[in-house]
Amino acid sequence: MDMQIRYGAGPGEIDHMTTDRLRAEFMVEGLFAPGELRMAYTHLDRMIVGGAVPEDAPCEIAGGGEVGTPGFFDAREAGIANLGGAGWAEIDGTRHALAGRDCLYVGRGTGTLRLGSDDPAAPARFYLNSVPAGADHPSRAIPRAEAKMVEFGDCDRGNFRQLRMYIHPEVGPSCLLLMGITDVPQGQVWNTQPPHLHERRMEAYGYFDLAPEDRVFHFMGRPDNTRHLVVQDGDIVLSPAWSIHMGAGTGPYCFVWGMTGENQAYEDVTPVPVSSLR
Repeated sequence: MDMQIRYGAGPGEIDHMTTDRLRAEFMVEGLFAPGELRMAYTHLDRMIVGGAVPEDAPCEIAGGGEVGTPGFFDAREAGIANLGGAGWAEIDGTRHALAGRDCLYVGRGTGTLRLGSDDPAAPARFYLNSVPAGADHPSRAIPRAEAKMVEFGDCDRGNFRQLRMYIHPEVGPSCLLLMGITDVPQGQVWNTQPPHLHERRMEAYGYFDLAPEDRVFHFMGRPDNTRHLVVQDGDIVLSPAWSIHMGAGTGPYCFVWGMTGENQAYEDVTPVPVSSLR
């Protein structure tokens, strides 16, 4: 397992950051490498983001040396979204099939998690969010068909999108993790408009299904002091609780959103009028 570290920064520090420094603190690049499991530990609510692309051999998560416990899941839960070909996840010997756009909730107390691909020539592409947990919930697979779908936005304003909730109290319960997938279809641009803040939760954006030539411009910072990050397929943006988040793409794209913090109230947000942004 390859584990990076991200320490994050406060809103007062971004004025002094170059583009490279901003990317180093708030982005994770290169998580999805053929045949490898890669992770990044962020001090923003201690979320771990990870990517696994198993080919001939499965990738395994078991030991907790990187998180300070005997087992990785001794005090953690996780959500895993398959963003690639058909695959499977094995939790302490119980196997779950995971097609593209299916998700898996992994409960606290899991011993060993193995991730594999049905066809190494068309491998699964597993994206993981793991957060500390103080309660036990059963592990389970959540197929795309069982996710709760909600539509937001207006096609005429370029911000129509379809959001599917997977790990959510109404679909798949967890301790503190929320996770879902948002699709921004052809002809639409914005993934959240207007932007908002949720001071009681941080969020990770895992961008995927971008064409090689396309990019998403992800906006962050305080409403009166914004910055942007240019992201490509497979990049992860770490959004602190103090930061707005919204993005505009040059073509169709999707993203996995994962949140953790004080609560699981999806509507606990503070909208920020576009007219107030600077």
